[in-house]
Formats: sequence, structure tokens, C-alpha cells
Amino acid sequence: MNKIRYNILSILFLFTLGFSACNQATSIDLEARLKQIPNASVQKITGDTTFASYYEMYFTQPLDHDHPELGSFKQRVLLGNRGLDHPMVVELQGYNIWTEKAGELSKLLDANQLTIEHRYFKDSRPDSLDWKYLNIKQAAADQHTIIQALKKIYKGKWLATGISKGGQTTIYHRYFYPKDVDVSVPYVAPMNLAREDERIHQHLKTVGTKECRDKIYQFQLACFQHKKELLPMAAKLAKEKNYLFTMGLEKALDLSILEYSFAFWQWGKTPCESIPDKTASAETLFQHLIKVSGMDFFDSRSQESSLAFYQQALTEIGMYSYEIAPFKKYLTYDKDLTFDHIFPNEPKRIFDPSSMIAVNKWLQTDAEKMLFIYGEYDTWSATAVDLNGNNKCRKFINPKGSHLSRIKNFPPKMQDEIIQTLEIWLGMKIKKE
Repeated sequence: MNKIRYNILSILFLFTLGFSACNQATSIDLEARLKQIPNASVQKITGDTTFASYYEMYFTQPLDHDHPELGSFKQRVLLGNRGLDHPMVVELQGYNIWTEKAGELSKLLDANQLTIEHRYFKDSRPDSLDWKYLNIKQAAADQHTIIQALKKIYKGKWLATGISKGGQTTIYHRYFYPKDVDVSVPYVAPMNLAREDERIHQHLKTVGTKECRDKIYQFQLACFQHKKELLPMAAKLAKEKNYLFTMGLEKALDLSILEYSFAFWQWGKTPCESIPDKTASAETLFQHLIKVSGMDFFDSRSQESSLAFYQQALTEIGMYSYEIAPFKKYLTYDKDLTFDHIFPNEPKRIFDPSSMIAVNKWLQTDAEKMLFIYGEYDTWSATAVDLNGNNKCRKFINPKGSHLSRIKNFPPKMQDEIIQTLEIWLGMKIKKE
């Protein structure tokens, strides 16, 4: 009996040793193959430990893919490897890389994850920020180059995804390169059709309940009525936090008050019952205001890292404005406020709608196997993709959901429908968490 037990333990030990050696050999083989990719550097790093191995890569990308002789920059990419036979989820960032963690879809599909930082952000910035090379076509070409390089190694199903501006990036990539991936899942992605899309204003007038919208308006009104008392508080906060407002403190406070309704519905973290009423003290009003609509959003230094976003928003992908008519009695501006203050002492950015018009038309006609996730109350859902009858794609709206809506937040029946759609499109069984 003991001899049998000894033999079984020996077999298990040898199997474990062999499996470990196989994993190590596979990891070494993968790293060697990654190092063979042209114009790319790679190093193994400690990332999300749910992956078998993790790598940081830098791809040398041309500033202009049509004219590579004009210069280049390094683009940061992360690769979480679970196995060459697993699917690949491409996390397309609209900004910099926020995290090394596996995303929702990578976990759901037990997939590898390729995370691509957007050009002109953080570690993927050219030495000189020449804005003419920052557009959706050049960014999509970056992503195409990286995906095609990794597709020579990973042969399974490919899915692209992204959140918010990353969701927009996912749409644009699929528009230019529809065959790069099998499925795309943009989360909470606006599809703005104007420099300042006025559908945002309409959303804020109709979202949620009338009682809650009225409370929001009365709160904003109370803030403007007590602005003289709020200004010293704002000045104290700015000094403590070292904020710098190129537009001036008073306008920064005005913008924070106007932003309040947008931020309230976008993030959905504030219960309507917690909104102070008009009898609240100035201190209570201010503390609630900065909790929901922080003044740091308008701090010039914090905006510095997002200049590329504002450049894109004001020239190609669209943004929103602040409607001043409801508070005209307390404001001296002669028209709705835009985000042009981001680039002080520079010519006003000219918006070209042609890209968004072309992408929107494609979404309503030729796009396929794209699954869109939105939150019903999210302010950015005002400009959600309108498929206009294109049944080759699907759109799911999380009831009362915010900008934080994910598949796991949906009601169970809707989650099942989302997963079933992905199973059909990917031709694989998905085990829900």
C-alpha cells in the first residue's frame, strides 16, 4: 500500500515538475518571440499575477504613418500572458495606461490582455507635441501595427475594448481596421457629432426624476446666490492644494458650479437626498460642491497631462459646453462656456466634423460585431452611438447606470443576453463570474 502511495506521489511530483518546466520554457519562448518583433523592445516585469507572465513593451511608431521619414516616438504597451491558446483582449486606452490589472473582459474570457497607451499621453508622448499628428487615423494606425505584430504569435480570437475615451478609441480603430479583431466592446463611449454637442443639454433636462433635477438646479442656484461667500473658501482651497486657474478664480468657481449637474449624473455616486437645499450654509454648499464637482478639474497643472484629450475634443471628437441661460442673472458671460480656456492665448481650435460624420455613418450601415455598453443616467449617454437599425451590432443600456457601468452591473437577465451575444460572435463558451 505504501509503495503504491509512493509511486502515485512520485508521478504527481514529476507531473508538477514537468508542468512547471513547460510553463517556464513557454515563457522563455514567448519572450524570445516578442524580442523578434521589429521596432519593439520588451522586458519581463511583475504585473497582474493572475497572468502566467507579464511584459512591458515599447513600439517605435512613426509620427505620421503615411510619411515615416518625418520622425517617430515610443509607444508603451503591456502584455499579460495566460497562454498562446487563449483569446486576446486588447485594452485600447484613450489616455495613458491607468492600471496593470486584468480588465472585466480579460477575466470573463480567461484571456490574454494587450494594453495600448494612446499616442501623445504620458509615456507615449513625442518629444515635440505637434498636434497635426494627433488624430483618430494616426492613433488607429498605431494600434493596428501593434495588433498585427502580436497576431503572428497569438492565433486565438481577438476582442478590442476600451472605456470612455478608450471606448471611442475602440470605435475608431474598428472603423479604420475592421478585420484586426473579431469583436469590439466599447464601454460608455460618446459619439459626439459637434464641437459642443447640444444633446448633452437636453439630457440634463430630462434625465432621472423631475424632483432630483429640481434639487440639482436649486443647489446650483444657491451656490451662485452665495458666490461672494464661496469665493474666499475657493481661494483657501486653491492655496492649500496649490491650484492654478489661468481663467481666474471666479470663473473657475463658476465652471465648477456649472459642471455640477454633468458630474452628478455622470458618476452617479451622490444620492439626491444628500443634495443640500437652499437653506444650507455657504460652508455646506461649498463642501458638497467640491465633493461632486471638484475645482481640480479646472486646475491648469492637472489639465496639463490631458492637453492631448482637449486638443482632440476641440478639433475632431467633440465635447460639451456649459449652458448659462438658466443662471443668467448671476453670470456676466454673453454665451455658453466652452473648454477653449485650456489653451489660453492661442487661436481658437477649429472643429472638423468630417471624421465623426463618416464614423457615424459606418456604425449605422457597415459596422458588425460591436457590442456597446452604456449607463442610462450617465451624462455621456446623451451622445451614445445610435445604430439606427444596424442589427449587426448590439447596444445595451444599464438601467439607471452611470459612467461606471460594466457588464457585472447589469441586471442578471441583461448580463446573460450580453454574454450570449459574445458567445455567438466569438464562437466560444463563456463562464460568467
